Amino acid sequence: MIHVTSPCPDSVIVALGIREWPIWACEASEFPWHYDQRETCLLLEGDVTVTPESGAPVRIKAGDLVEFSAGLTCRWTVHEAVRKHYQFG
Repeated sequence: MIHVTSPCPDSVIVALGIREWPIWACEASEFPWHYDQRETCLLLEGDVTVTPESGAPVRIKAGDLVEFSAGLTCRWTVHEAVRKHYQFG
């Protein structure tokens, strides 16, 4: 499952301490991914389509808070370079 809050309210960013989370970056590319555990992330920059193995594509962009469920297998298509805060668990 992929859950998107778009755009993520600043109150949620502050409440979750997202600005203290690590940052991950990736150039435009395409790759498969599997989530062994839940990931929550806030896109700071970029434009991505994430397509679950069995499901409809989900477009995410800067300002979106996204939760990826543990066990999700998908394909990331990074249209514009991504920078995101992320946290596992």
